[in-house]
Amino acid sequence: MLEDEKKLRILTGNANRELADEIAAYLGLSVGEAFVGRFNNGEIQVLVDESVRGADVFIVQPTCQPVNENLMELLIMVDAVKRASARHITAVVPYYGYARQDRKTRGREPISAKLVANLLTVAGVTRVVTMDLHAGQIQGFFDIPVDHLLGVPILADYITSKKLSDIVVVSPDLGGVTRARQMADRLHAPIAIIEKRRPAPGVAEVMNLIGSVEGKTAVIVDDIVDTAGSLSEGAAALKAHGAKEVYACCTHPVLSPPAIERIEASCIKELVVTNSIPVLPEKRTAKVKVLSVAPLFGEALIRIYGDLSVSKLFNE
Repeated sequence: MLEDEKKLRILTGNANRELADEIAAYLGLSVGEAFVGRFNNGEIQVLVDESVRGADVFIVQPTCQPVNENLMELLIMVDAVKRASARHITAVVPYYGYARQDRKTRGREPISAKLVANLLTVAGVTRVVTMDLHAGQIQGFFDIPVDHLLGVPILADYITSKKLSDIVVVSPDLGGVTRARQMADRLHAPIAIIEKRRPAPGVAEVMNLIGSVEGKTAVIVDDIVDTAGSLSEGAAALKAHGAKEVYACCTHPVLSPPAIERIEASCIKELVVTNSIPVLPEKRTAKVKVLSVAPLFGEALIRIYGDLSVSKLFNE
């Protein structure tokens, strides 16, 4: 598939080895030989067991839980291949941790998303490939190229395959309207918006519903499902307003406890997520459908390596 595979290397830490293997297989390659373990005192040890001199190295490592461990693995791997004379180092970060700390909402708060961008750049990353950032402006936190892939096409294709009738796409908050509109355009459906407030971090209260869902199949679309509190409450509000069925589509399945229990107890018929974050077997219940993002990232890597347009992927 690639003209000169010897100059392209795919490496991975421990965050999502299965996804790295899928991406490599899509490219007709295998994941490079690298040991990412721990010294006896818990410090991260990285040994790259093959030459990367003059190569374009893509390190696949979402910064999901445990966030700090996975982030440090990524930074140390970047340092290792930089010192081994890699030509370009691309951090493939399907899920970008700390993205929810993208601005100051009260005094003496950090902007951790910017700090992480600085760390990656200083470590030696020359390009970042990520997906569905919680805040799109995080792209501007970097002074290096950032390719921001979209999960909506993958999620929309799956919903289309189910041949649901009378769909209305629902944004779970005012900030997610753009994403909902992208999904609605692909499904040729109207949108509705759940208006809510957050009295405290991680706590959401549904205040109002903008739009009509009565007698329709509601499809909630969001970037992250964490504890699923907002999602389950939003689904209950949609049913109370007359929705006949409720589906949920979220790119990043953080699924912190008690997310699975809430999903199982909710009126959500199916939760559709991607494998940007590994979904453990105990979380793969009958209600949870996991879609692979490997083909999308594989195509992006081909285009980056071949100096082709990545933005064309958004229109395909």
